[in-house]
Amino acid sequence: MIHRISRVIATACGVGYAPQAPGTVASLLALLLWYWLQPSVWIQGIAAVFVMLIGGWAAGDCAKQQHDPDPSCVVVDEVAGMWLALIGLPRHLVIVLIAFILFRALDIIKIPPIRQLERLPGGLGIMLDDVAAGLCARSLVAVLMPVILSSPAIR
Repeated sequence: MIHRISRVIATACGVGYAPQAPGTVASLLALLLWYWLQPSVWIQGIAAVFVMLIGGWAAGDCAKQQHDPDPSCVVVDEVAGMWLALIGLPRHLVIVLIAFILFRALDIIKIPPIRQLERLPGGLGIMLDDVAAGLCARSLVAVLMPVILSSPAIR
């Protein structure tokens, strides 16, 4: 029973079984849920920490059950990373799309130290590379946001 629960969490309720690009699908669904709910910054932070903690456990358990250090069906890390990339952002379509693109690019390219974090064992390594990608994406959006919001073409 506990392994079923961890699989449901790790795969983000089955999203990880998407036939193409499950990480991108999970990131997009996380973005849409955030955009639709638009929780307060406090709720965003609490939700991201909760998903990181429970997701790290679930990802590690799922990886152990599948005898795979980072199964492609495990996408809870993308949910946590995407939510971190979005934390505190305004509900502005261009800014949100830039956060999504930056997060996915950083998660796929894995610039240092993101790649090194991925090498950590179990759920910690599965989760922390996406957490770092999310935080890096959020930092880049913070730098770009004044330029984006001041552009007459985007308003």
